[in-house]
Amino acid sequence: MQHRKKTHTVRNVFLTIILLLVVGGAAYGMQRYRSVKESINSSFKASGIQKERNVTQQLKDKKPVSVLLLGTDTGEFNRTDRGRTDSMMVVTLNPKTNKTTITSIPRDTAVSIPGYTSEAPSKINAAYAWGKTKTSIKTVQQMLNIPIDFYALVNLKGLIKVVDKVGGVDVTPTLSFSNLGYTFTKGVKTHMNGKKALAYVDMRYKDPQGDYGRQTRQRNVLMAIVRKTGSVSALLNQDFINSLAEQTQTDLTFDDLTAIAKDYRKATGNIKQTHLQGHGKELSGQDMEVMKKPELQRVTNFIRNGLDLPHKTTGSIALFSSTSSKKSSSSTSTTSDATTAGTTTATTDATGTTDYGY
Repeated sequence: MQHRKKTHTVRNVFLTIILLLVVGGAAYGMQRYRSVKESINSSFKASGIQKERNVTQQLKDKKPVSVLLLGTDTGEFNRTDRGRTDSMMVVTLNPKTNKTTITSIPRDTAVSIPGYTSEAPSKINAAYAWGKTKTSIKTVQQMLNIPIDFYALVNLKGLIKVVDKVGGVDVTPTLSFSNLGYTFTKGVKTHMNGKKALAYVDMRYKDPQGDYGRQTRQRNVLMAIVRKTGSVSALLNQDFINSLAEQTQTDLTFDDLTAIAKDYRKATGNIKQTHLQGHGKELSGQDMEVMKKPELQRVTNFIRNGLDLPHKTTGSIALFSSTSSKKSSSSTSTTSDATTAGTTTATTDATGTTDYGY
């Protein structure tokens, strides 16, 4: 029996937006940003894990840092924080090279979760359900042999609010289709409010390029939002920050974010993105993504390079594979593409790594 996979890459877009708004927003309106310090700190929650590095010193010395971004649909955190994460991303910010890297980890990646090895193989998104952020961080660190300096857990109801708050975005659709009551025409520049933008990035099965076409549309919306935040002062008001804080949980303090905004902002102007590429297999009655060791090593190298760290062998808790027994839910791109929104360009190489320059 074939199981149709459910993907959540739209979550990755929102998580990236949050990081860019926090970093860019503070730089454009520091005084106003300080006025909402209490709201920002209200979302603070320690991960409960002993950090591998002195993160305070990392920020003080202006050295590269990493953030694990987790997306969930469980509701505002004052109600519940249970459930599995729908997306995981490792972001590195390097103020020396002025570069940011974003690495997406498939939610169905097959691993042996630390502390829950009797349940192996398990999907990596179960790490949060079983051990919250502490176990999620441990799992990513041990899978890729990388340090995680901070985390941010984001409820994913806010995409509509973010787009509406910037006054909507202008995007040129890459194909014609209808979704959720909205119609899009290829090549025709379209102004989208939050609901329309969500309909644009959410469609998958009508796209002849599948997930890759969907990811292109998501990048278009993301870059459109980034361009609109040039007048980011409109975002930095008490009501918006309060509502955003309700949807966010992190061990980044206000002072940490201030330091990042001051010393790391330029790094967000040069973004390189990749994803961990797996092969679909049915294990223990579930569809999972199994990784080849060279692919895990490639991603380990990518992240460690972003952090200016020396080479190390990738971790050992992922389920390795030398062949695939089932078609992967996504395939590695071997062509270059350019976004059609504005002048932003994105170039994808044969490893699936994408460069954004704007």
